[in-house]
Amino acid sequence: MLTSLLDNDFYKITMQNAVIKRFPYAQARYAFINRGDHAFPEGFGEALRREVDAMAELRLSGAEKLYLEKTCPYLDPTYLDFLAGFRYDPDEVIIDQQGSELSVTMEGLWYRTILWEVPLMALISELWYRLRNVPRDDDELIEKRTRDKIEHYRGLGLKIAEFGTRRRFAFDVHDRVVGALKRYGGESFTGSSNVLLAMRHDVKPIGTHAHEWFMFHGARFGFKMANSLALEHWVDVYRGDLGIALTDTFTSHAFFESFDKKFAKLFDGVRHDSGDPVDFAAATIAHYERLGVDPRSKTIIFSDALTPERVERIQAFCQDRIGMAFGIGTNFTNDVGVEPMNMVIKMVEARPEGQHWLPVVKLSDIPDKHTGDPEMIALAKRVLALSRPSE
Repeated sequence: MLTSLLDNDFYKITMQNAVIKRFPYAQARYAFINRGDHAFPEGFGEALRREVDAMAELRLSGAEKLYLEKTCPYLDPTYLDFLAGFRYDPDEVIIDQQGSELSVTMEGLWYRTILWEVPLMALISELWYRLRNVPRDDDELIEKRTRDKIEHYRGLGLKIAEFGTRRRFAFDVHDRVVGALKRYGGESFTGSSNVLLAMRHDVKPIGTHAHEWFMFHGARFGFKMANSLALEHWVDVYRGDLGIALTDTFTSHAFFESFDKKFAKLFDGVRHDSGDPVDFAAATIAHYERLGVDPRSKTIIFSDALTPERVERIQAFCQDRIGMAFGIGTNFTNDVGVEPMNMVIKMVEARPEGQHWLPVVKLSDIPDKHTGDPEMIALAKRVLALSRPSE
């Protein structure tokens, strides 16, 4: 089902490069979290095991390496040579099915295991429909629906990227959707988070970093220093490229306490991924203004469960106040007449060099989406003084 090492989200590539540069001895554990309480059919774990084992054959082709060299000059030759020699090790993935319950965990050196999350989620999603023989809308309807959406966004003058690898219905649907976005999106369609499809359709690969970058820093350096050091190390590696900062690993409230004038000027903008987007935009604008930075010179990337209606609400608030762009995932790649899965794969423990295994946590701007060890979540909230009910 997976045919390329680049059938992955771009932020996994950029984070892997940064991990190699800064934390080559760190180890990580990840786990599948079945938020939707999906009941998996008999044989699902075995089918997933076969697909994971087949990933050992994936390797970067010469054309793919050349594409990264030309498109991503901030990825240096030593990293691209490493990626050309990289092979997935299926032994890093443990899959167990008991009845209808599925357990998937990954463990190993962080710079290696970091690439598993997105393709594993894509495989779980596609197998979920395939093994249950779930029918989908026909190709023509999917393409028309995609065309209608991107032409609507184009009419509003918005910048839209596709972020839908993890919960796509299937690769062929994903490919068709990106093709339609490219054909009908014009200047409104800015690119895809999926590196393979960005290459195939000649659009920009989109992404910087994810929550795990900050989660690891929390384990390595403590919650008080996590945001600032995660940003500092990112700047050290990329020297001004890839300048969108993710805000909500330990709540946006805690993030903005660390996002001082230096970072506000260094980074091109921030990404919203949880909580009310208009409330977030208001807080972001106010933060830039307090620092004496013109919000209109910065951009918010909105990427949380976006629909056309939600996008229009955000635009109405942000217009002429701050730059905005939108990363739309499942609403593009799994709007095919079925119910999308509700699941994630998250880093759950980290072992920095010279330390013991430590639980890692994510404190979303939505409290019931906090993930991680309950005692560590409570500790993080105390350390960060997150005592208000909304936090």
